[in-house]
Amino acid sequence: MTESLPAAITPRGLELGGSAPADFDAIAMARKVLRTARVAALATLDPASGFPLATLTNIATDVDGSPLFLASKLSLHTRNMEADPRISVLVSSLGKGDPLANSARLSVVGRAERCTDANAKRRFLARHPKAALYADFPDFSLFRLAVLGLHPNGGFARAGEIAVSEVLLDLKGCEALIAAEDGAVAHMNEDHAQALALYATKLLGLPEGRWKATGLDPEGLDLVCGDENGRLVFPERVTDPATLRRVLVTLAQQARGQI
Repeated sequence: MTESLPAAITPRGLELGGSAPADFDAIAMARKVLRTARVAALATLDPASGFPLATLTNIATDVDGSPLFLASKLSLHTRNMEADPRISVLVSSLGKGDPLANSARLSVVGRAERCTDANAKRRFLARHPKAALYADFPDFSLFRLAVLGLHPNGGFARAGEIAVSEVLLDLKGCEALIAAEDGAVAHMNEDHAQALALYATKLLGLPEGRWKATGLDPEGLDLVCGDENGRLVFPERVTDPATLRRVLVTLAQQARGQI
């Protein structure tokens, strides 16, 4: 059965009113913020009072873009999710100046589901390697947010109405790419560190450093370097390893051309 959100909290209900500027691409903003966020505000519902509880959590994304996070059963928010799985997370790319005016943010509403997928866990730990110290403790579980609604906001008068299907990826036909993801990411990190650095610095304008790939999907490659994050969007949809190799080579050549 397909679940829908009450009208009061659908993207239309959350919209600020009026039309967004022509240069505001709500879908592109939502995809970028979701893929590059490493920390999120997590809101759960207290079963006793019904009031929301906001906590902080590390976050990553699954291949399709669904948010992933670790939670301990000893924490209050986990007990809340066990009683009522309805949650929301707020992710943001904080910049300089007034965060309400200048920062892109995305509210994601849905249901928390325990996730036992090995590749999802690998993606989370690649984004948060220190979490490997406790990720296998018996009280910790990986959760995936089954997304039901999205609300992007890029600042004053820059809110939009978007559908979940416009942000999360349809992975039909991408089975070969998903199966090869772990090996491809490891290969890039071990043998093509220079190319990763060029993607980050020349194509994305990010600072120099030891950039690493943490995950890839049909639309892009996720990069990290310390506290910096990058999202390299592919020029075309990638569904198999051969196309991935060709696209990455082309992007590396493009980046070297800017040296």
